[in-house]
Parts: sequence; C-alpha cells; structure tokens
Amino acid sequence: MKTLTKNNTFCQGIKHGIPIGIGYFAVAFSLGIAARNAGLTPFQGFISSVLANASAGEYAFFTLIAAHASYFEVALITLITNARYLLMSCALSQRISPSMPFWHRLTIGFDITDELFGIYIARPGYLSPAYCYGAMAVAIPCWATGTALGIIMGNLLPLRLVSALSVALYGMFLAIIIPPSRKDKVILGLVTVSFLCSYIFYYLPVIRDFSDGNRTIILTIAISAAGALLYPISQEEKNEEENNA
Repeated sequence: MKTLTKNNTFCQGIKHGIPIGIGYFAVAFSLGIAARNAGLTPFQGFISSVLANASAGEYAFFTLIAAHASYFEVALITLITNARYLLMSCALSQRISPSMPFWHRLTIGFDITDELFGIYIARPGYLSPAYCYGAMAVAIPCWATGTALGIIMGNLLPLRLVSALSVALYGMFLAIIIPPSRKDKVILGLVTVSFLCSYIFYYLPVIRDFSDGNRTIILTIAISAAGALLYPISQEEKNEEENNA
C-alpha cells in the first residue's frame, strides 16, 4: 500500500508538472536563441539547461559566454542572479520531514524554480519526494529540450511568435496562485500586496535600478515577514497539515 501511495504521488507530480513543462518549453525555446548567439551547440545547450534550470541565470550565463567572461565572473553573476532560490530553499526546509534522508533533500534542492516552488509550497503537510520527482521528471526535460530546439530553430521563427509562446508562463503563474487565493483571504491579500509592491518597485527611484532578482528578494523577505508576524499559523493548523501529509 505504501508503494502504491508513492506511485500515486509521483503521478500527481507529473500531472501538476505538465503545464509547468509546457511553459518551460516555450521560455527555453527563446532562451535557445541567446545560447546560439553565444556559440553553443544544441547538445551543449541541452546539457546546460539540464544542470541549471533557471531562465535569468542561464541568460546571464550565455551572455557572459558571448562576452568571453572569465569563469569567476560567470560563477559570481550566476550566483547573484539566482540568489532568490536560497530563500525558497529555506522556506521549503520548513515543509520537509525531519526523517527525510539527505540525498532526497539534495535532489529536491537541485531543481527549485519559481514555478516548482509554487506547487511545492501549496501542498499541505510535509513535502513528498515522490511528488517533487514527478514534477521534475516533466519540467527538466521540457526545459532542456526547449533550449536545444531553440538553438536549432529559434532564428527561423518570427520574434513575435517566440514572445507569444513565452506568455504561457505567466498564465501558469496565475494557475498556481489563484486556487489558494480563493480559499484563503490572507493569501489573497498578500498576493495583491505583492503585485502592487512589485509594480511600485519597478518605478521607484533607486530601487528600480536593482536587478529583477534583487527586487524579488527584497519583496519576498518583507512581505513574507509581515505575513508571518500579522497572521501566524496556529498550532491547530500545523497539526492539521501534518495529518494531511
């Protein structure tokens, strides 16, 4: 019965990972154009996306390659660009069972992205490795294949078409945040505040000069801290989540 439950959880992860994979394929397709401009072959682009599933980080990575930057510069800029994933890892660590083996933790941490984090954190109780692996089994191949095909065919397609494909990712974000927002007014309020603050930060002097990743980190820390202080989770809610795990 335990194996059957794990299989069902894995399949559920695949099901939830399919729309993410479709969005990833579209975005990675446009990313492949930058990889091609940097001189990468389809195979090199595929391997790069398997090892680094991060759009902003990979775009910076390919841009630095095209500029003949040093290894140290590439490593430093990639670390800064992807720094927000450190916050996501810290948040997910609170949803992991203390008995989970280290290799499960390491494998899950290998592929924490904005979208995967969204579906992970939305699940009640402790996070199941089988669910994560199911979602990753779709997300990673779609991202890597999209990059490789983008290198092969990207320049053959109209730029408007490639941009239109990328819009699918925003629709996927809405699909992640709308269901929990409809169930919980606190989440709805925090999501609304996040949208408003993100818009304000984009035009606010000084802060608007920060990178997208740094603005995201600032907003994440400020809004999540305010939410935790104003609307702490009661012990009853914690026990209910653990029972649903």
